[in-house]
Amino acid sequence: MENRKLARSSNKMIAGVCAGVAEYFGWDVTLVRIVYALATLLTAFCGVIIYLVLWIIMPQK
Repeated sequence: MENRKLARSSNKMIAGVCAGVAEYFGWDVTLVRIVYALATLLTAFCGVIIYLVLWIIMPQK
């Protein structure tokens, strides 16, 4: 089993949270960013709070 660690990426737009999640799961970073933006808009901006929490919790790579 591969030993993976969830961490913020250096491929970042703001803080690297979406890129870090994409790298962890092996997904396309653009797709993760689009899904995050849509989820934020459709949930009355609750995604902003989640992003800030992940920014604080996730370590740098």
